[in-house]
Amino acid sequence: MAEISNTDKPVLVLLHGWGVNQGVWHTLLPDIATGRRVLTLDIPGFGLARDTLQPYNFDTVVARLAEQIPDNSLVCGWSLGGLLAIALAERYPARVAQLALVAATPCFLQQAGWPGMKALVMQQFAESLQRNLAQTISRFLAIQAMGSLSAKSDAAALKQAIADYPQASVEALSAGLSFLSSQDLRQSFARLTQPVVGCFGALDSLVPAAVLPALQQLQPKAKFNVLAKASHAPFISHRPDFLAWLLGWLAATDQASA
Repeated sequence: MAEISNTDKPVLVLLHGWGVNQGVWHTLLPDIATGRRVLTLDIPGFGLARDTLQPYNFDTVVARLAEQIPDNSLVCGWSLGGLLAIALAERYPARVAQLALVAATPCFLQQAGWPGMKALVMQQFAESLQRNLAQTISRFLAIQAMGSLSAKSDAAALKQAIADYPQASVEALSAGLSFLSSQDLRQSFARLTQPVVGCFGALDSLVPAAVLPALQQLQPKAKFNVLAKASHAPFISHRPDFLAWLLGWLAATDQASA
C-alpha cells in the first residue's frame, strides 16, 4: 500500500483491477498527491496483500478493504476495483463519501438489456487461467488496451507498472474472475446515496460505453465522462485526459466540502 499524506483533505483511495496491482496507479501519484493523502490499496491476494483470507470470497475481500479505508474517503475503483468500490459504498457508507468508477459497472456480465462481457469470454479466461497463468494475464492486459490507438504500448505500460510487485495468487485471480462473472450489484448501485462520477473509454471492449444509459437510469444524478479514443485503461492510454477528469472531480469535492 502506497500512501502520501500532507493534508487534512479527504483521503483518495485508488483500487486496481483484475490481474494487476497497485503499481498501475503509481505514475499518476506525483500529479494527484499535492495537498492530498492518497492510498493505493492492493486487493487481497494481489501485489503486496499476501495475507490469506479464510474463506476467500467477495464478502471477505470487501470487509478486508473496508478495514484499510478511513472514514469519509473518496474511493476510485478501476474495473474489478470499481465493483468492489460499489460494494464498499453500500455496505460501509461511513467509509465512502464519494465514489468514482473507472471503466467499471455494478454488473460486468452481459444481461438482457445490459451491455457487458459475454459469459463465454469469462469462461474461456477461467479455463485458460488453469492452463497457463502468465499467458492468461498477458492476454488480459492486451484486451484491456484493445481499441486504443496505442494498444501495444499501453499493454506494455501496464505490464511494466505491475512488474515491481508480486504476482497475484492463483486463488485471488480465479476468485476475481468469479466476482466479475457472478456479482450483480445493480440494485446496490441504485441504492447508493453518495455522489457518483465515472470515466469510461468509448472503445472499451470489456465495459462498453453502451451501458452508460442504463447506469444513468440507476443513478440519475451521476456524472459520467467518456474519452472518445480510450479503451479499458484510460489512465494509461490517455493520461492527460484522465488526469484532467480526476483532478476536476477532486477539485469539485473540495469545493463542496469547503
